[in-house]
Amino acid sequence: MMRVLLAVLMLWLGMTAVFAAAPGESDWAASESGRVRLVAATTSVGQAAELRLGVQFQLQPGWKIYWRSPGDAGYPPRLDWAGSANLGEPAIRWPAPHRFVLAGLQNHGYVGEVVLPLDVPVITPGQPVAARLAVDFLACSQICVPQKAELALDLPAGAALPSEAAHVISRFAALVPGDGIRHGLALERPETFGEGDGAVLRLSLAASEPLTEPDAFVEAEEVAGFGQPRVTLSSDRRSALLEIPVTPGTVQKPLAGQTLRVTVTDGLRSLETSVTPLAMPAPPPTVNPPETGLWGMLAVALLGGLILNLMPCVLPVLSIKLLGILGHGGGERGHVRASFIASAAGIFVSFLALAALAIAVKQAGQAVGWGIQFQQPGFLAVMVVLLALFAANLWGAFEIPLPGWLMNAGGGGRHHTVLGHFLSGAFATVLATPCSAPFLGTAIGFALARGPVEIIAIFAALGLGMAAPFLAVALWPDAALRLPRPGRWMITVRKLLGLALAATGVWLLSVLAAQAGIAVALVSGGAVAGAVLILALKPRLPPSSRSAVMACVAALAGLAVAAPFHGGEAARGSADTGSVAWVAFDASAIPRLVGEGKVVFVDVTADWCITCKVNKAAVIERGPVAKRLGAAQTVAMKADWTRPDDGIARYLASFGRYGIPFNAVYGPAAPDGIALPELLSDSDVLGALDRAAGVGAGR
Repeated sequence: MMRVLLAVLMLWLGMTAVFAAAPGESDWAASESGRVRLVAATTSVGQAAELRLGVQFQLQPGWKIYWRSPGDAGYPPRLDWAGSANLGEPAIRWPAPHRFVLAGLQNHGYVGEVVLPLDVPVITPGQPVAARLAVDFLACSQICVPQKAELALDLPAGAALPSEAAHVISRFAALVPGDGIRHGLALERPETFGEGDGAVLRLSLAASEPLTEPDAFVEAEEVAGFGQPRVTLSSDRRSALLEIPVTPGTVQKPLAGQTLRVTVTDGLRSLETSVTPLAMPAPPPTVNPPETGLWGMLAVALLGGLILNLMPCVLPVLSIKLLGILGHGGGERGHVRASFIASAAGIFVSFLALAALAIAVKQAGQAVGWGIQFQQPGFLAVMVVLLALFAANLWGAFEIPLPGWLMNAGGGGRHHTVLGHFLSGAFATVLATPCSAPFLGTAIGFALARGPVEIIAIFAALGLGMAAPFLAVALWPDAALRLPRPGRWMITVRKLLGLALAATGVWLLSVLAAQAGIAVALVSGGAVAGAVLILALKPRLPPSSRSAVMACVAALAGLAVAAPFHGGEAARGSADTGSVAWVAFDASAIPRLVGEGKVVFVDVTADWCITCKVNKAAVIERGPVAKRLGAAQTVAMKADWTRPDDGIARYLASFGRYGIPFNAVYGPAAPDGIALPELLSDSDVLGALDRAAGVGAGR
């Protein structure tokens, strides 16, 4: 009997030891939602002036508690330290929260287990501490139950040895958001657009390692409440655009210029910082869904490609097209048809190549747009060399070997080769890309804002539209056969068209000077001129020197192409000598100027954009438009996109545009901006200025 009683006593003592609180831990307070206790990282006080404590929650499945900013409902745990001895005011360090969405309500909090780390000052270091904590918290499952727990923890004087709870406190302390450096996270370019219940906070998140499911929580009690962000990840997942709408009915102040507390999470990574967003123009509203919008945009793209044949951007390659057409006079129907189909194929394949390039650039996370290759000095130098060689070919300086296989069957041959027609179509496409045409900009914007399938489909439709005149001649070849037969008059035509190509090369050299400096342009231009001069003198040199001549030409061409990679950089933008007093583009200043009652005219332009120059010469800097832009209440802003500029690229993308020319007008009656067509007229600009200012059309 005594042995049985002894065994029962030993079992009871063992169970007591299991459930008794260990040093540095309070007893658990339990309820239907789970249990909570107060823990310390050390078993004794030690000599430190501060203790690390933690409020540890272990919740039953399906239950949650709330973060310091609970969202649309709930409230965070409230801690009352009345009755404590030798403790100062604790500071709670909140681990990064989770987002819960139920019936449209957004809540932020914790499930499972969480520890709220506490940094607690010790009033008299080295003396015992008596912590008395009343925890008032809301636990929610299908229902929400307010709960309160009374916790007590005594820490004696003595050496501060780690407690059994030290590890769990440290684990959750590591989840408290910091500045993001340790996790390789950074917020860039905080912006806001829209007003009232339509306001949106836009954040750019950069990460050293690929992102998984980024989220953002914004706290600004006296400004507005915020919902769940719309997240757009880059192709390599190392950057993301987070657009966070305000909660309707919560807006108290405009977001621009306010200090907002932002917590960003991505799995176990997080950061916390304060941001002050700048006001930006609102992007246009999304219209048709992709399923129905794609077919409509394909028709728009076909029309845009067709109109591209008539744009000023295509005029520099008119000589190539015209010479090809004239060469068919009196020819054979089969050859004419094959030649024009080859030219159409060159255009179509080139557009598919541009689509592939756009997809690759976009997936690399870089800014993508129509004609952005003209922002690269190396590309400009290559185009100058090709144009010079083509011009020399048309002037009769040589027929073989370089441009001959691109353009002609041989010296003085009547017809181009099929390959020559194909490559002339491809070359025409490349030179036609600096500017946007009516309908083309809309189609390009639709494609580049979507995925690879849409990009390929839209670019294919653009190519088909631009190739349509060639296909039409292929269907009715008699139109080309009725032209006069080639004769001596063709020599004069070739020389004149060669001058047109040379003028295009000079224009590209001026763009190169604006991008890389006048010295680089002079080196490239001088090398090209030297190569053309040597080719012109080649017939007068002995046949034995021809290999040396071609080596010199190749060396000079290489020098022209290499010059931009070893030169300096020109000053930003070109000098404005027109009648309009331009100011530098500053998107953040637009809302302020509009708030002052002013009208803002934005011109996104570039030295390589021919249509931009046509708009400026024909409309913007002459007549009534120039007079209105010079008025006291009007501000003319120039956004120079001659060289790459991410800010201008983002501004264009906010309107769904990826090419130029682009113009917009802002004013008290149009704070989000009025986008203008690619080809401007006096009535377009004046009408937009009137609408933005809020005056009648009869002004």
